Amino acid sequence: MNEIKIELSEVNPQDFFGHQNINIEKLRYYFPKLKIIARGSAIKAFGKESILEDFEKRVDMLITYLGEFNNLNEQVIERVVYASSPPNFNSSSDKDNFILHGVGGKMIKALSNNQQRLLKASKNNDMIFAIGPAGTGKTYTGVALAVKALKDKQVKRIILTRPAIEAGENLGFLPGDLKEKLDPYMQPLYDALRDMIPNEKLKTHIENETIQIAPLAFMRGRTLDNAFVILDEAQNTTHAQMKMFLTRMGRNAKFMVTGDPGQIDLPRKVISGLKEALLMLKETEGISIISLDQKDVIRHSLVKKVIDAYKRIEHHN
Repeated sequence: MNEIKIELSEVNPQDFFGHQNINIEKLRYYFPKLKIIARGSAIKAFGKESILEDFEKRVDMLITYLGEFNNLNEQVIERVVYASSPPNFNSSSDKDNFILHGVGGKMIKALSNNQQRLLKASKNNDMIFAIGPAGTGKTYTGVALAVKALKDKQVKRIILTRPAIEAGENLGFLPGDLKEKLDPYMQPLYDALRDMIPNEKLKTHIENETIQIAPLAFMRGRTLDNAFVILDEAQNTTHAQMKMFLTRMGRNAKFMVTGDPGQIDLPRKVISGLKEALLMLKETEGISIISLDQKDVIRHSLVKKVIDAYKRIEHHN
């Protein structure tokens, strides 16, 4: 009797096996002449060589599907098992606004005109500024583009950073170790990543530093090669911080800067590095500046009304 062993190194084995090994049971149903064992991070199968070859080919297709869509179910398994050639699951990817499939197969798209402009700009420029008020999807879309670049092997790592001074708080007065102090500032970035990468895979990426989330001060002295780097909340950078960040750009790197010039938490008389950079770099070839506004707000419908109300008051002042 012949034997093969298939390592599930590219995906989370538990996601492949399914709840209570339901996906393995389906494979046993479709390949009744094989003895199939799922253990640890691998699948073993025993049987005739010709059947094992077909089984391995089908499992490879399923691994590819799970890696792309973050989801695997009975319908997909049936379609793959009976396909005479690798089935095309990517019809949705042809749409201009599609970015990637998130956790559970969720389709993550550019949902507004300016988000679609941001998507297009990222394909044609290595440095992008995404500017706009809260809720316009700047950070979320940026993180989605970074995750897609990582999945497509266009970059080797994602680096997410933001200045750790907001609303007058000082890290030194917060309880806990450095990570505990920083996590509240980085939470929006974690939230976006959890929508797009299964939890175990995200944990692995963070542990092996494929995904790095750090305060802006940690960027000093580094050259960032082969990376998709996002500076979030950039309105709270100073002149020196912004200059330091933008000059970290290395080979095969893509930089995205997001921020809301209307929500600056810097001390009075300190010029925002974001505002300054927008003025200096607006005519620079290779740099794209995308402005989002209240029409792009994709949170609760009341958010648009809140933004409008504040704009009216600020205009009168």
